[in-house]
Amino acid sequence: MLTGKTVILGVTGSIAAYKTVNLARMLIKLHCDVRVIMTKNALNFINPITFESLTGNKCLVDTFDRNFEYSVEHVALAKAADVVMIAPASADVIGKIAGGIADDMLTTTVMACPCKKIIAPAMNHNMYHNPIVRDNLEKLKGYGYEIVEPARGMLANGDIGDGRMPDEALLFEYIMRETAFEKDMAGKKVVVTAGATMEAIDPVRYITNYSTGKMGFALARNAMRRGADVTLIAGKCETDMPLLVNTVRVKSAKEMYDAVMANADADIIVKAAAVADYRPKNVGKEKIKKTDEDMVIKLERTDDILAVLGKNKKKGQFICGFSMETENLIENSQKKLVEKNADMIVANSLRREGAGFGGDTNIVTLITAKSVIQLEKMSKDETAERIFDFILGK
Repeated sequence: MLTGKTVILGVTGSIAAYKTVNLARMLIKLHCDVRVIMTKNALNFINPITFESLTGNKCLVDTFDRNFEYSVEHVALAKAADVVMIAPASADVIGKIAGGIADDMLTTTVMACPCKKIIAPAMNHNMYHNPIVRDNLEKLKGYGYEIVEPARGMLANGDIGDGRMPDEALLFEYIMRETAFEKDMAGKKVVVTAGATMEAIDPVRYITNYSTGKMGFALARNAMRRGADVTLIAGKCETDMPLLVNTVRVKSAKEMYDAVMANADADIIVKAAAVADYRPKNVGKEKIKKTDEDMVIKLERTDDILAVLGKNKKKGQFICGFSMETENLIENSQKKLVEKNADMIVANSLRREGAGFGGDTNIVTLITAKSVIQLEKMSKDETAERIFDFILGK
């Protein structure tokens, strides 16, 4: 996914430097060309050989190192870089960059880079909240630098506070958002529903389904990486929430309905959640005997989110629904397309190996009023990419 992309990782003198090793590994797995530049203070926390073994590239420290590949190394790297991330970023290096000081390989390279620059501060709580550091960070924001807010937790000295470098997964997602895709969805508001709804029978039991949220999460992640403003409305899910998206958690079909309607002005709405069609009627109003083996639960229909969206579709809006079928996949999905007034139905069958709930792959058919396009088996992230490619007319 990152083939042909060059990422510069700047590492400064902080105990959090060990996290950058795993970040480099995550990027290398996607065939990214990772170049690591360390400050001399960083050498006190991690050996450059670690990064060199992972990346296959020389780890740069000394501006005047004579064993370099190019005539002017920092300029050559600056031209090649797609994004620069300094993680961990010490107060010292933050101050240098904010003040225009370029006195080592890292700061001179950063000054020469025209690409996006991301700073992940890592330091003691009191240092992070020092007015000078805060002013420097604000100054960098004004220059177009992106600041990753540090996490709160136990710091190296045992104190609890702000200043922890975020997990590698979050830093990785910042890089992916910048480099993985062209920003063909910039300026678009996208709403994705994911997961399963839960309809309470009583305080102990509920009705739900097998949806894990993986397909919806892949859609939200892909739209975010393409520059969209994404709101993910998530029910019961069995995997970690995607990062850098606005997330609204819900339980019941009514809560999901309300959340979708509150965001019904979106340019693209993808209903990937498996919403229960029925809920118990008069829950809490009638006493249910838990010892009754022949208990009959009265049901009533839940709100049809896709139908309401289709009925009230706004000009230029694209509505996409999902259809999970066990038989007559195309026919039933085409019928749903018309009845719900949707622009597209993504249909998949529970009977096909590699499709359906829970897995990491999917086999879907994209159905519109003019076409029926069968996609081959692929990962859910790849499926999400193809779905949005189709929506954007690619």
